[in-house]
Amino acid sequence: MKKLPPFLKPVSSFAAIAFLLSSVALGQEEANYDESKVPDYVLPELLRFEDGKTVRNEAQWTKRRQELLNLFADYVYGRTPEAAEKVKLKIDVTQAVTDFLGGKASMKEVSLSFPDREDGPTLHLLVIAPKEAMGKPVPAFLGLNFKGNQSIHPDPRITLSKSWMRPDKEGRVVDHQATEASRGAASARWPVEMIIDRGYALATMYYGDIDPDFDDGFENGVHAVFGKPKEGEWGSIGTWAWGLEKALDYLELDAQIDGTKVMVFGHSRLGKTALWAGAQDERFAMVISNDSGCGGAALSRRQFGETVKRINTSFPHWFNDRFPEYNDRVGDLPIDQHELLALMAPRPLCVASAEGDEWADPHGEFLSAKFASPAWELFGKKGVGVDEMPPVDQPVGETISYHMRTGKHDVTDFDWTRYLDFADRHVK
Repeated sequence: MKKLPPFLKPVSSFAAIAFLLSSVALGQEEANYDESKVPDYVLPELLRFEDGKTVRNEAQWTKRRQELLNLFADYVYGRTPEAAEKVKLKIDVTQAVTDFLGGKASMKEVSLSFPDREDGPTLHLLVIAPKEAMGKPVPAFLGLNFKGNQSIHPDPRITLSKSWMRPDKEGRVVDHQATEASRGAASARWPVEMIIDRGYALATMYYGDIDPDFDDGFENGVHAVFGKPKEGEWGSIGTWAWGLEKALDYLELDAQIDGTKVMVFGHSRLGKTALWAGAQDERFAMVISNDSGCGGAALSRRQFGETVKRINTSFPHWFNDRFPEYNDRVGDLPIDQHELLALMAPRPLCVASAEGDEWADPHGEFLSAKFASPAWELFGKKGVGVDEMPPVDQPVGETISYHMRTGKHDVTDFDWTRYLDFADRHVK
């Protein structure tokens, strides 16, 4: 077995595989995909304070927003430890080239490390910017990736990740380490040239640099620095969101990037992460949720596809220690996910679903966007702008964009075209 970095405690391959198999087995149990079997539910009122008073204007929303943010921290995602909020990471540009994509872009690699922990984890940020960014800063998309920075584009100059990775069926990950075969493996989800050609930069880093995605008792990644979460503190989603905020700290300093126009993007569990990052940090100019489902954009009370109980059982490390208390009584939660989406107001928000991704409950994602819209109306803006879920492949939305495209749980050029078009309207 390969030697592990000093900050990564060993985990047996057997334990990791057993965990994956148990998660798959749970996911194959019967789930509800029948709208007629969705239980009756009553959503918490978005524009009503906990004391029962009504939110009537933008100024009052500021107070209600903080109230909701506290509730989501307390009941779902956990609070960021004070030490993590205060830490300033050390910045080192480890590589910079100006002839990326045949000369139309630059590429740099930036390491973000803990100044007092030479043996600690390092976050590896990849930044690709169009040529025009050499003279004028440009807006940027920021998102975490699943397979290492080298997976988003096959250029051999992108450093191969050395962090722990989940095994994959294609054999590109061996002994939990990325191999050369992983280069460009996820390029279909990251249309780098499309983004560059539209005049935007792209920044990404591997989510496992922040916290390896397995139930390890919170001993690895940045938890090796901050310690095991105390009662009420963050799970992995909260930790990954913190990593996005630290990446934004750097991008605000990068002369090629307009730090006021950084848009946070995420798919699946990283879509949940992007939403929580955007909720906590209003510096993000736009927030994008792609197929984020339960614990992300989908309403929890619908119990359609993946449920709160299923997600907490399969991935006990994602959320805080209080969320599982509601596995069998979701209706008692004081919040639901439309209120998470509302925390992005009045900034532009994109919510995307896929027709073949019932597990993520596309209808529940649309309803969440719809019921979040009154928060934007307080600012004189329209949210999703329609009452009925749109047909497949027909995007809708004013300041909240919603679409359900043909296909499965994935990120496609159709999705990215919508995000780029929306960014052109609202950010660029």
